[in-house]
Amino acid sequence: MSFAKLEALGKRLESIGHAVAILSADEATNMPVGGGEKRAEALAFLSGLMHETATAREVGDLIAAAEAEDLEPDHRAAVAEFRRVYTNATCLPSDFVRRQTETNIRSEQLWRDLRAKNDWTGFAPALENVVALAREEAAMRADALGLAPYDALMEQYDPGNRTAQIDPVFQTLKDFLVDFVPEALAAQEARHAERPLKTVTGPFPIEHQRELGLSMMSALGFDFTHGRLDVSHHPFCGGVPTDVRMTTRYRTDEFLSALMGVLHETGHALYEQGLPKQWSHLPLGKARGMAIHESQSLFIECQLAHAPQFWVWAMPQVSKHLGDAALDGWEIEDVVASVNRIEKGLIRVDADEVTYPLHVILRYELEQALITGEIDVADIPEAWDAKMTGYLGLRTLDNPADGPMQDVHWPVGAFGYFPSYTLGAMIAAQQWAAIEKAHPAVLDEIAEGHFETLNAWRRKNIWQNASRFSTPELLEKATGGPLDPQIFIAHLKRRYL
Repeated sequence: MSFAKLEALGKRLESIGHAVAILSADEATNMPVGGGEKRAEALAFLSGLMHETATAREVGDLIAAAEAEDLEPDHRAAVAEFRRVYTNATCLPSDFVRRQTETNIRSEQLWRDLRAKNDWTGFAPALENVVALAREEAAMRADALGLAPYDALMEQYDPGNRTAQIDPVFQTLKDFLVDFVPEALAAQEARHAERPLKTVTGPFPIEHQRELGLSMMSALGFDFTHGRLDVSHHPFCGGVPTDVRMTTRYRTDEFLSALMGVLHETGHALYEQGLPKQWSHLPLGKARGMAIHESQSLFIECQLAHAPQFWVWAMPQVSKHLGDAALDGWEIEDVVASVNRIEKGLIRVDADEVTYPLHVILRYELEQALITGEIDVADIPEAWDAKMTGYLGLRTLDNPADGPMQDVHWPVGAFGYFPSYTLGAMIAAQQWAAIEKAHPAVLDEIAEGHFETLNAWRRKNIWQNASRFSTPELLEKATGGPLDPQIFIAHLKRRYL
C-alpha cells in the first residue's frame, strides 16, 4: 500500500519535472526575449513546488513504511533509490539552501563581469563566500550520509564514487599523460610532415549542415517521434525521455564543430530515450549520474566518431549533404587527422582527448584541497599555475581569466562535478573494449553504417539499468571489471601513436 502511494507521488513529481524541463528547453531555443520575466517566475514556482513535494515529511514516512513491506526486487530497488534521493534532498536546512543559492548567484554574476576583466583580486572575496558555504554543505552532507566531506559532494553527481577509488586511478592516468603528451605531439608532427594537415573552408549553408546532422542522428538510432534538434548558444541535451530536446550551433566557415556537437548530444539523447519506460515515474528510472551520462555522449563523439571506420561511412554522407566541391579534396585521412588533433592549451573546454584529463585532474586535486581546508581561495592562483606548469608546461599566474576563472563551476558552488568528465571518457573506453571483445566485427559494421550492435549492447547493459546500481556497480556489471585506467591508456596509445 505504501509503495503504491510512493508510485503516485513519483507520477506527480514526473509531471512537474516534465513541465520544468520543456519550459527550460524552450527558454534556451524559442522563447522571445520579452517572455523571460514570466518564464523565470513560472520555473521558480514549479521548481519550488517540486522540491516541497519531494521533501515533505510524509514522504519520509511513506518510504519507511514501504521499506517494511514485502516487495518484489524491482520495487525494493525503487524504494532504496527513493530513500537515497530523499536523504540527499533533505539533509540541508531550507535557510541554508536559500543563503547558499543567493551567494552562488551573486558570485556567478560577478564572475561573468570580472572574468572578462581578468580581475581575480576583485572576484576572490565572492569565491571565498562560496567556498565557505561549500565546506558547510560538505560537512552536513557527510554527517547525513556517513561519508567523507568531498565524497558527500561527489555523491550528488555520481552515486557510489569515492576518492579512495578515484585517487589512484587519476594518479596512474596523470603519471602516464605527463610523459605521453609530448610523445603524442611528436608522433603527430611526424604524421603531419608526411601528410600536411588540411583544412576546408565554407561557406557551408546552415540548412545543409542541419540536414547532415539529422541524417546522422537518425542513422545512430535517435527517435524523432520522441525528440527534436534545435539551435542554442551552447549545445545541450534537455527535455524528458519521451520528448528529448537537443541543440547545436552552426558556423558557415566550417562544419565539424556543429557536427561533432550533434554527435555528442546524440549520445546523451540515446541514453535518455533508452531508459526503462516502466520506471519513468520513479527515481530508479532516471539516468545514473553525470559520469555515466557523459560516457554515453563521449562514446559516440570520441570512441565512435574519432575512428577511421566511422568516417568510411560518414564521408559519403558529408558529400551528399555538403557537396564534393565544398570539401575540396578532403579525404578520410584528413578529417580523421583533424578530429584527432592534439594541442596543448589553457582552456579546458577547447582541449583534445589527450590533454583534457589533465585539466580535470588539476581541478579535482585543487577542489579537494579547498573543501578539506588544505588550501584557501587566496592560494588558488599559485597552486593552479604550479599544476598547469607541471602537467602541461603552461603558465597562468598573470592570466587568471584563462586559469582559475575560466570555468563557471566554482563560482556557482558546483564542487564534486569535475571528476565526471574524465571518468566519463574512461568509462566510454571501457565500454568500447567490452563491446569489441564481445563483437569483434563491430568496426566493420560501423564502416557500413550499422550501429545496431552498439545500441543493443548499451541498451542491455547501461540504459535499461537506469539507476538500479551505483556508478561503480553499473560499470563493473556492464564491462566485467572495475574502472581500469589501463584500458583508457591503451586506447590513447593505439589512437595517437
